[in-house]
Amino acid sequence: MAISAALVKELRERTGAGMMECKKALVESNGDIEAAIEAMRKSGLAKAAKKSGRTAAEGVVVIALAEDGKRGVMLEVNCETDFVAKDSNFTAFTQAAGATALACESADVESLAEQPLVGGEDGSSVETARAALVAKIGENIQVRRLVRFDGVEGVLHSYSHGVRIGVVIELVGGDEALGRDLAMHIAASNPLCVSADQVPAETLDKEREIFRAQALESGKPEAIVDKMIEGRMRKYLEEVTLLGQPFVKNPDQTVAALLKEQGAEVRRFTRLEVGEGIEKKVENFAEEVMAQVRAV
Repeated sequence: MAISAALVKELRERTGAGMMECKKALVESNGDIEAAIEAMRKSGLAKAAKKSGRTAAEGVVVIALAEDGKRGVMLEVNCETDFVAKDSNFTAFTQAAGATALACESADVESLAEQPLVGGEDGSSVETARAALVAKIGENIQVRRLVRFDGVEGVLHSYSHGVRIGVVIELVGGDEALGRDLAMHIAASNPLCVSADQVPAETLDKEREIFRAQALESGKPEAIVDKMIEGRMRKYLEEVTLLGQPFVKNPDQTVAALLKEQGAEVRRFTRLEVGEGIEKKVENFAEEVMAQVRAV
């Protein structure tokens, strides 16, 4: 039977699948849209595992905090394209996954995957819902990172820059405005840690080696070189530690000075940015389109 464009359009809207895939499913089901959806879901779920090998470097950082600010989670959920990152189905899944992480005690994404998804159908797990979403949307979707904040002595505050950067900070003392300002500062300045004593020894050694090589290149005497290195190390520590950085809203004041003024202390923070550390594949879209044309 002839398959109308309206029927193809309806199937696309209900499944999120491509036009050709929808038309093929309707032809095979003799125009029965419900049978086509069922067949596509079965086929899609079978293909979901194959999609897991594709690069997923877009997505969102989800933050979920308890009302009292004593518990919280951060979750990075990845997809392949920025377009899908804005899709309502993807957004609903990420928010539900964040709520699930806050409600349970899972310490990593592997154990979170087994938890019943908050608001999910028939008690389905996070993993089952993820696989169904892969089948519906047609992209690789991965819950990549989970960070928990438990045993909080102060209060948790957060800031999200769009959906791509998220910060959670534990602040003792101060108020909500200070907590948000500091979280915003961390999002913008990306400090390595709170204070100089938290910088890993291997990081310090590596920087010291680089500075020494640079100083020796200048031909200065050894005694002068040592002083140059120490000066550069102090500057480096100011740049990479939260306390040493100039406060973004008042560069004449360091974060350490701001905290002292407010009688507050930062215990810890986490900053997540979508796609950190993921090697993105460079796509040649012209070649991709031609390949699809040749395949038709």
